[in-house]
Amino acid sequence: MKGEVKMKSKMKWVGLVGLVLSAFSIFTHFLLARFTEMGIAEYQSSVTIFSWRPIFDLQHSPSNSAAYRRLWGPVKRLESLYPDSNPRGYYADPSSQTNGFIFVRIQGGFHDIRNSICDVVVVARLLNTTLVMPEILSTTSSKGISSQFKSFAYLYNEDQFVLSLAKDVKVVRTLPKDLKGARRKKEIPVFRVPYAASPSYYLLRVLPVLKKHSVVEIVISEGGCLQSILPPHFEEYQRLRCRVAFHALRFRQEVQDLSARILQRLRAPGRPFIAFDPGMTREALAYHGCAELFQDVHTELIQHKRSWMIKRGFVKGKLSVNSAEARLKGSCPLMPEEIGILLRAYGYTKDAIIYVSGGEVFGGQRTLIALHAMFENVVDRTSLSTPWELSRLYGQEVNLVNAPPAHPFTEEVKKRAAWKNAGPRPRPLPPPPARPKSYNIEGWWGWVAESDNEPDSTVMELRTNAHKLLWEAIDYAVCVEADVFIPGFDRDGKGHPNFASLVMGHRLYQSAASKTFRPDRKEAVKLVDEIRNHTYQANHTWLTSVRRHLRKTLLDGIIEASNNSKPLSFLSHPVPECSCSRHNANEVSKNSSVPSASQIWTALGVSHQCPAWMDAGPVSQTKDKENEDDLADDDSISGLFFAPSGVNQGGGEAEVGTKEENQFEDQDELEGGER
Repeated sequence: MKGEVKMKSKMKWVGLVGLVLSAFSIFTHFLLARFTEMGIAEYQSSVTIFSWRPIFDLQHSPSNSAAYRRLWGPVKRLESLYPDSNPRGYYADPSSQTNGFIFVRIQGGFHDIRNSICDVVVVARLLNTTLVMPEILSTTSSKGISSQFKSFAYLYNEDQFVLSLAKDVKVVRTLPKDLKGARRKKEIPVFRVPYAASPSYYLLRVLPVLKKHSVVEIVISEGGCLQSILPPHFEEYQRLRCRVAFHALRFRQEVQDLSARILQRLRAPGRPFIAFDPGMTREALAYHGCAELFQDVHTELIQHKRSWMIKRGFVKGKLSVNSAEARLKGSCPLMPEEIGILLRAYGYTKDAIIYVSGGEVFGGQRTLIALHAMFENVVDRTSLSTPWELSRLYGQEVNLVNAPPAHPFTEEVKKRAAWKNAGPRPRPLPPPPARPKSYNIEGWWGWVAESDNEPDSTVMELRTNAHKLLWEAIDYAVCVEADVFIPGFDRDGKGHPNFASLVMGHRLYQSAASKTFRPDRKEAVKLVDEIRNHTYQANHTWLTSVRRHLRKTLLDGIIEASNNSKPLSFLSHPVPECSCSRHNANEVSKNSSVPSASQIWTALGVSHQCPAWMDAGPVSQTKDKENEDDLADDDSISGLFFAPSGVNQGGGEAEVGTKEENQFEDQDELEGGER
């Protein structure tokens, strides 16, 4: 009996100790989850984000193989192109006595803001004025965002901006007190400048007013306030644009830190990755008439937006556009499925890492289903970061809780009950049973059939617009550093170069040799439609055509950008003004056995030789056939094109596929050697 009592007491003590240890363990895990910034998140990212495959299941090509160089290696003929945005002649420091102050208010999205800031700095230099820190209206109009960051500082580093431009323009954070009071009383002149205004517009119209009032306010709403291509004697102003965009405009430290962590997690598996920007926004689809690419309510939403644009003069054309014809002409974005087909045909395996950028992919995640089916490791910023990391990025924000509107029937019942319970007669008549309008703004389709106007943005939507700037800043930093970049579209909802165009321009400036595909949408659509009904039986002739096309866009796409994108946005093609060459262009075209090399250097127009301090390291030369177009010695990558996972890739069928592939690749190398 005593033994049983002792046993029960021991069990109680064991249970009590277990409870204490469990409570301590839970408390420890809570502390780790709450206060550990990188450890847990990085561990989870490295384990759960990318699919795990046995090492013998799919062998990757070594980094020195021809297959690896073709997929991930640099573009050899652009390796001698280096960034150089420093002044190349006499360049005076900003005068201590200026003509006054320029206060700027900028509307628009991420790429509009970036273009506008660069233009404004050039205008300030041109007019010899003091630039007040630009105001980003997407942040000032948002309610409840963190008071820690003020307008410009919400996205960019103010200190870096001021210090980097110290020898270009004088920048102050705020207006003097007297001018600040005059602005509040709306006593200072305001200019709503047109898109791509000429330098003479500012010299003849803005400068006289500025000298008279000592301050002017400029409102920019079109994504730019200065023409992209300036006269030759303004070339130093073009280099100033580059210094602003690529050196002075640094994101604030919190954005840089999170971007660096996301890049670290992307490279954790030890493999390169592809960045893909769909460019599928509602405004761009409406502007270019691509409504029929979607179904049901998405088509209605695009058409509603296009009707709104037509009424306000943003779009000149008919409401109904044949989207199929627009797609064949290359006016519509390439769908994620089509991008996936092109990448698989080029040779990227199904376990390649693809980072999808963009603040909004119209149509939601269902438009990415086909891309997920082709590639196992499709990720974005949300899967590579934790909600806590993103909340730290936003700072301390006011808790906004929008109470859902009461149901119309409930309101009616309350009104009738109040009427019945009213005091002695005479009483007011009961309210009429009219149904009040209530729009489901979250779903969009609640107001499409009821109103021709877009609904007013809610407080939460205004805050989300500010958050989108931070999201796109992260995507921008990741896309610039990606091993390979491919856009789905390069135009925005105004027909101007979009986010992807700025990324491609930054990559051309910072690392011109990095692989940046610029697919010709018209040609790409034809290639995809050729195998639309027999995708799983893609023949080698078709694969050769796709590979030749994508290789061609690595260089020809740059020439096309200089003709089509640069006249609209200088930052989309900052060459040759902001670049230098470590080789003489004439020597390159003379010594190269490739006929198109001279055309490339002529189109780029880079004649400026890099400074001597850049010639420290050797530049690889293209010899014989060893360049980015080599297809020989390739692995059986095309044999993996949509092959079922159960196929034995190391068996006899794979060997036959390898032999056939090498045959058509050898032939393609001879035919496409001119690239």
